[in-house]
Amino acid sequence: MKKLIALFTLSTALLLGCKQEKTEVIDLPRTNASPEVVAAVDSFINATQTRPVAPDSITLHSIMILKHGQVVYEKWLNGQDATTPHPMFSVSKTFTATAVGLAINEGKLQLNDPVVKFFPDKLPAEPSDNLKAMTVRDLLTMTCGHDTEPNSHRKDSIDWVEGFLSWPVVHKPGEYYLYNSIGTYMLSAIVQQVTGEKLIDYLDTRLFQPLHIDRPEWEESPQGINCGGWGLSLKTEDMAKMGQLFLQKGMWNGKQIVPAEWLKEMSSYQVPSAPSGTRFEDLEKAGLNKDNNEWVQGYGYQMWICRHNAFRADGFAGQYIMVFPDRDAVLVLTTSSSLYQPYMDIIWEYLLPIL
Repeated sequence: MKKLIALFTLSTALLLGCKQEKTEVIDLPRTNASPEVVAAVDSFINATQTRPVAPDSITLHSIMILKHGQVVYEKWLNGQDATTPHPMFSVSKTFTATAVGLAINEGKLQLNDPVVKFFPDKLPAEPSDNLKAMTVRDLLTMTCGHDTEPNSHRKDSIDWVEGFLSWPVVHKPGEYYLYNSIGTYMLSAIVQQVTGEKLIDYLDTRLFQPLHIDRPEWEESPQGINCGGWGLSLKTEDMAKMGQLFLQKGMWNGKQIVPAEWLKEMSSYQVPSAPSGTRFEDLEKAGLNKDNNEWVQGYGYQMWICRHNAFRADGFAGQYIMVFPDRDAVLVLTTSSSLYQPYMDIIWEYLLPIL
């Protein structure tokens, strides 16, 4: 974990040094923060600095709070700024799922399409019945049927799609949750297959431009497919716009840019969940349950269900777009953190009351 955090810090520093020409950005509306909000955020920031015990740490990079569609608080820390994109890590997954919904709405694929349908030339010689049963929905809910997360894509000589399709599908798809980032890559590959566009290009005209988000960077596989499950970089306000889009049920400036029903499905409980790297059968042994862990509340389509009637896009080291529909609020955080549940507990303690 410490090596991953170090690599994350390095990648952030490299991004900070790569200033790119920006197009005109239409900002979200602002209002002045109340003394109550300022005091609560100050206490939150202090807690992130004082509670972790070495060698653990929580280093905040940015915070933005929206209420009723207006930014009521924003701050950048530790060398970060409002104009430089930040690595999203697995927050990328939520954008990939959004693209899938748009493609379904355009009639280019269906939720229950078999995954093998899209890659007939990349299948193993004798596909298993479980592999043949795997659907787009199973990719979205991370219930592909794998007993371990595929990792063959880490070998440069292997085509990532072929590596995924050759991985043993031990369980019946749809019945066994296992966090699966390469499964999200497969969603990106499917979108590219059915639209003829890379994920970044497909979303640019349908999502990023309507939200007035500068075309972002998104890492690719050696095969020229956006990684899908990771690799996207966005500014804090870009993240906030995505959260606000969910609150507005896909409406933006009077136009329905994403189907409301799709966003509802993405952000609703679809399957039971477990933290990345943890198997269901190990949850009880690890003492993890819905009373003490934010990663066992359930999973939607590439989004996590939260306590307090909320849901979130969630990325490694503490990148969050948290949406609170019954409070008409969005909370965005970018962070470099080696803590997870303790960090979430601090969020609930100090920031939930002012939402």
